[in-house]
Amino acid sequence: MFGKKLNWESFFLEALGSLLVAVSIYNFAAAAEFPMTGFSGIALILYRLFRIPLGLSNVLLNIPVVILCFRMLGKGFFLRSVRCMVISSLLMDYVAPLLPVFTGNRMLAAICTGVLGGVGYALIYMQNSSTGGADFLIMALKAKKPYLPLGNITFLFAVSVIGATWLIFGDTEGVIYGLIINYLAGAVINKTMYGRNAGKMTMIITKDGKKISDGIENCCHRGSTIIPVMGGYRQEKKYAVLCVCNNKQMFEITQQVKRLDPESFMIIWESNEVHGDGFKALTIGEK
Repeated sequence: MFGKKLNWESFFLEALGSLLVAVSIYNFAAAAEFPMTGFSGIALILYRLFRIPLGLSNVLLNIPVVILCFRMLGKGFFLRSVRCMVISSLLMDYVAPLLPVFTGNRMLAAICTGVLGGVGYALIYMQNSSTGGADFLIMALKAKKPYLPLGNITFLFAVSVIGATWLIFGDTEGVIYGLIINYLAGAVINKTMYGRNAGKMTMIITKDGKKISDGIENCCHRGSTIIPVMGGYRQEKKYAVLCVCNNKQMFEITQQVKRLDPESFMIIWESNEVHGDGFKALTIGEK
């Protein structure tokens, strides 16, 4: 299950993510009686309608998903997910009960559930793993449609289960809290997973592209691209210097550009995701 050599950093992050998920569910969501999502939510619906045992429902629901996981995501992802399922189950049953259970305001419980669960799932997904069940479907869809943000997929799947719960049982207040939880979780997943790869992009219009490019390299060791351009009004030959960096480096670049060429024109954009030298690529739903 653990492969030839265990990656201890990945294992630690999986365990930490599983602990956060366990605490969000046991110590916040369960006490506030929020509706469940994922396969647990579907199994609960089947139990309330047909009295089908929860464990049996989970097994039956997972069989086709396990086959799909093998076909689309591969054996490695499946084994990592099984490992994570075991860790999260043990933490849920034996560690979370040792911690205090929150019984206060339901809105605070919803916020804590969404934030803690979002960070926990993000840490697990970032190890190219999952907690099984609906996560298999989410990761398979991510592998099929890699351009879709993972938090958005998680939120849409959760909304479908919560919506089914509302249509069947009419628990409007519980549905509202469930939507709040899953919106927060989806937003936190996206921010946690993709925030570290976010940055800023700048385009500097200047008469001396080489001087600006060298200045960027000297102040924060970032590469840049020089493109010859022409001014529209005076038809003057100029250069556009393009550079991508993090927020701190952008401040340093701004100060350097102002010092080197006070007459330059600078545009700065937010960049949600950057791949390449100096930025760590995120592997999600790959074999």
